[in-house]
Amino acid sequence: MARAALWKQYCKLHDLVVKFVSRSELCRRFMAIPGVGPVTALSFMTAIDDPSRFRRSRDVAAYFGLTSKRRQSGASIDVQDRISKAGDPQMRRALFEAAGVMLTRFEGTDEIE
Repeated sequence: MARAALWKQYCKLHDLVVKFVSRSELCRRFMAIPGVGPVTALSFMTAIDDPSRFRRSRDVAAYFGLTSKRRQSGASIDVQDRISKAGDPQMRRALFEAAGVMLTRFEGTDEIE
């Protein structure tokens, strides 16, 4: 009973997201990327909010914690470590899922011309 009520509520919310995204030209462009659906597109658009606050595209990756941590000591050279995981973990998860789809479901040609 509770499961059916939750599913019904989820479907209503998902329909609202799809309707909102379909009216947004920016979200439609995001969804043209393989693996990016309505929820990921809307999440990315709202997380970035004002793109002018980022000088370079690399700054967006750092904002979501997708850049490697760096370790240095007086005796060692600069070592790059795992990703920093700073920023919004939900957005990072959605981006990783989209990237996974791109890597596993690629149907294009891999020939170099």
